[in-house]
Amino acid sequence: MINEIIAEKLALLPNSPGVYIMKDAEGTIIYVGKAVVLKNRVSQYFQNNKSHSAKVKAMVARIADFDIIMVGTEVEALILECKLIKKYRPKY
Repeated sequence: MINEIIAEKLALLPNSPGVYIMKDAEGTIIYVGKAVVLKNRVSQYFQNNKSHSAKVKAMVARIADFDIIMVGTEVEALILECKLIKKYRPKY
């Protein structure tokens, strides 16, 4: 089930490359990922739950909020994703 914050943010996602940062209810970063099209990739987590692995289902159940950082290219997204994963060491 998605909360109001997530629903509003999903509606505003851009069709551009970037990094997304998933947070739990305490604001702890639990996942960092990259996307060529942020709108498509982030939305996938909150729909069609049947095709997700158990690990993804567990993570999605904990997501209370997310942030995005838009970048110019997929390569920039990959580099930023790596830096953020090293910095925050998310659980998933």
